[in-house]
Amino acid sequence: MKVNILVWLVILTACVLFIVFYIENQRLEFEPQKEDIAENSELPEELHPIVEEKKNQLVERAEEQGITIIITEGFRTAERQDELFKQGRSEEGDIVTYAEGGESYHNYGLAIDFALQNEKGRAIWDMNYDGNNNGESDWMEVVEIAKELGFEWGGDWARFKDYPHLQMDFGLSIYELKRGKRPDDPVSD
Repeated sequence: MKVNILVWLVILTACVLFIVFYIENQRLEFEPQKEDIAENSELPEELHPIVEEKKNQLVERAEEQGITIIITEGFRTAERQDELFKQGRSEEGDIVTYAEGGESYHNYGLAIDFALQNEKGRAIWDMNYDGNNNGESDWMEVVEIAKELGFEWGGDWARFKDYPHLQMDFGLSIYELKRGKRPDDPVSD
């Protein structure tokens, strides 16, 4: 009986060690190391040119439908991202993001946030607002235009819904961006 217990303890210990080493190895694979960052992978300091162009088209096309939008955020530094991440956690306010610095497409110039502008000139985030009086939500009209322009909408996400968020990831994950990959620059192509 003692031998069986000892054998099971050895097997259990081996399994636990395997799981611990497996998890640690997976964590290392998904966290970029300094040596993994490409040498020519400078972080952008503004919106990617295509995102900038599509943002301007979004504003114009919404205006053509009688909807005025405000771009409330575009490119965002990692420091600004960390400030927003603290909101609702170590700082006052509601939680507005689950992404820390370097974990948001804003940090790579690939995302924008928007709000509607009401008739008094104030920014609003009312998804039911119908300022152009056509019987449709202005918010969803803007989302439809954004999708036609190639943006992904944060309201479609399965987990955290980020209704003001629009992004173009160019097929790149945050993991790849953190490792130094960047979308092609249309100017140099």
